[in-house]
Amino acid sequence: MKSLKRYLMIACAACTVSAQGCGWQSDSSGISTGTPNGAGKVIERPQGTNHETGVETKQTARAAESRGDMVLIKGGAFLMGTNDGMQYEAPAHEVKLESFWMDAHEVTVAEFARFVAATGYKTEAERFGWSGVFDMKTGEWTRVDGANWPAPEGHGSQTMPNEPVTQVSWNDANEYAHWVGKRLPTEAEWEYAARGGLEGKEYSWGDELRPAGKPVANWWQGTFPERITKEDGFLMRASVKSFKPNGYGLYDMAGNVWEWCADWYADDYYSQSPRENPTGVVSGVERVMRGGSFLCAENLCTNYRVAGRGHSTPDTGLNNVGFRCAKGV
Repeated sequence: MKSLKRYLMIACAACTVSAQGCGWQSDSSGISTGTPNGAGKVIERPQGTNHETGVETKQTARAAESRGDMVLIKGGAFLMGTNDGMQYEAPAHEVKLESFWMDAHEVTVAEFARFVAATGYKTEAERFGWSGVFDMKTGEWTRVDGANWPAPEGHGSQTMPNEPVTQVSWNDANEYAHWVGKRLPTEAEWEYAARGGLEGKEYSWGDELRPAGKPVANWWQGTFPERITKEDGFLMRASVKSFKPNGYGLYDMAGNVWEWCADWYADDYYSQSPRENPTGVVSGVERVMRGGSFLCAENLCTNYRVAGRGHSTPDTGLNNVGFRCAKGV
């Protein structure tokens, strides 16, 4: 409907280490005015519907076995967040989780296609008729008509079946998760799983960004957005399992595409978070995103760090945002 308006802040265009962690910011008017890790521009869009459901609280971590494409993360305690990063990533605090299952990789285009074929579901980007796309040639975020999950860069663009599906909003991801009998992971579950059993490390593989001098995840090497060297072998999205998994057998917990979490986002949540099985604030405007994407670079967005936090409105779809699912034990 033309009378409905939605304000999209095109994401990750100015991902600065000093800016807000690659998620949307809102001013006093309630209009989004920030981008993942920095400022961006406002574009009108139809307002999406928030299909909210309850979140299970029986979840936890430490991998022990796999079942299909899911890995069992055994329950335990860990130190969540960091005191050496952004203000909203602090304070580092102990969290105890129950066991849960986590998808070994991000939901792929092929998997999402089966959901669409079975249900006839239309994503919010398809209903809006456009979405946000990062133009690799101009180094800018733009509104692109016809950009959606099978054509994430717009008309004529293509994806590979084994790539992570993108241009899916939180609402879309939530619908898919329910269809497959799963749910979105909580933010605490996501970070616990991403750490892969490593205590207090910067990345899901350790403290060195380039172990042995080589990238081990899909992130932007070079100077964003002017120059990309493709040391990791990829210009944009990589097929799932293109890099080695972390200590729990989970792939792409850093870079590739941002991943939606179940929680509502709040800057100060860590100061009020319960110690056991936290599920985020009761309500909010934006949902949590984790993991960073292929657009995160050393000079601008470092949210491939395991403690990095992002957030956006639940109806946001972009060509660097996807998800994976979780399930209680």
